[in-house]
Amino acid sequence: MQKFGKALLLLHSVFFSHFFSTYAQQKLVIKSLETPPIASIRGMSVVNDSVVWVSGTGGQVGLTTDGGAHWKWMKVPEHDSADWRSLYAFSAWRALLLNAGSPAHLMMTADGGQTWQLKYEDTTKGIFFDDIDFLDNQQGFAIGDPIAPDSKMAYLITGDGGNTWMKRHFYVLAEAGEALFAASGTNMVNHYYGNSIVSGMVTGGKVSRFIGNFYNIVVLPITQGSPSKGAFSLALERDGKKGVIVGGDYLHEKDTTRNCVYTTDSGKSWKVSVAAPGGYRSCVVYVKNDVFITTGPSGTDISYDAGVHWEKISDEGFHVAGVSPNRQKIWLAGSRKLGIIELP
Repeated sequence: MQKFGKALLLLHSVFFSHFFSTYAQQKLVIKSLETPPIASIRGMSVVNDSVVWVSGTGGQVGLTTDGGAHWKWMKVPEHDSADWRSLYAFSAWRALLLNAGSPAHLMMTADGGQTWQLKYEDTTKGIFFDDIDFLDNQQGFAIGDPIAPDSKMAYLITGDGGNTWMKRHFYVLAEAGEALFAASGTNMVNHYYGNSIVSGMVTGGKVSRFIGNFYNIVVLPITQGSPSKGAFSLALERDGKKGVIVGGDYLHEKDTTRNCVYTTDSGKSWKVSVAAPGGYRSCVVYVKNDVFITTGPSGTDISYDAGVHWEKISDEGFHVAGVSPNRQKIWLAGSRKLGIIELP
């Protein structure tokens, strides 16, 4: 019985290794979707395999309800110049938009974009929101750059699904020259894992930090020290133990110097990737089984070992990515382009 058990274990290990090797070596292809009328898309929210929302410049929003085969393009009335960089969707009908810049407007639709209602406005000089995210269908957050002179980051919370918002003081003061990047609306992660909450956010600029659960604050080994450098995007596995942060220097799109870091201890410590992505990257997403995908203007890459090593998928680059709940489809959007990767 003992010999049989060892043989079965060995067979299982060989099978798993073969499966993983085949999966890892299969060439992934980015399939182009229709060309959007939006000059730059940085907002994305994937509801399911069929429903995806995108948003960006010119006050414009896009919606597909048939898995990307067809798209509906619309403008939010009286917001023709808005850059909707933050987006969160609950369904094909209900979604929230938050623009980057001042004044800040947080808009909601409950009828698939036919009409929009203002849910929050902030006319504070210098206000600049970078990301919006939800812990569940009711509890949501929006985070923005620190406002002088007190270095407190702009912070909004909602407890009723985005219908009403309250301004609060964020619990961590910004360091001098520290801010966030509105590159892809992926500075924050918030979700439940069992009865626990997994959350975190990243900053950049002169100082780049990971701010996680229970005041777990870590200065990252990612490149930093100037307004164009730092951490741009965060992705965590479901239990929060493993995670990846990407960024770099957006003024030097192909520079790979300390542009990606990873954690295996829930963000307590971070290490620089052994084989880095191919340049500055504005977004990273968790797919499944230690698989992460990252993208930026100079290309798109994949890691099969939770950010330690990266391989190029394509020289085609995007600003933002999203993953379907069944973890089989990765959606990509950028400057007048949409794409999709379907995993085997």
